[in-house]
Amino acid sequence: MTDITVAQAIEAIYTSLRNDNEEIDTHIAALKGAMAREGVQEATFETSKLVQPNRQGRKLMQSYFRKKGVAVGFV
Repeated sequence: MTDITVAQAIEAIYTSLRNDNEEIDTHIAALKGAMAREGVQEATFETSKLVQPNRQGRKLMQSYFRKKGVAVGFV
């Protein structure tokens, strides 16, 4: 797998979320690697780009990503 940036990994996750979570675990792993390379502690997602932008959707996403070892924040 080629090295991608955090921004590219986040865009891939947005696409995956729109496509019914297709390959989401692969994209989360890529994000985790990119965050480690760039020294980023938390991935920040735009609420307006989420499929479920409500509180319940955000909390579900945070919980799932936390299980995979990725801290998530929203703007």
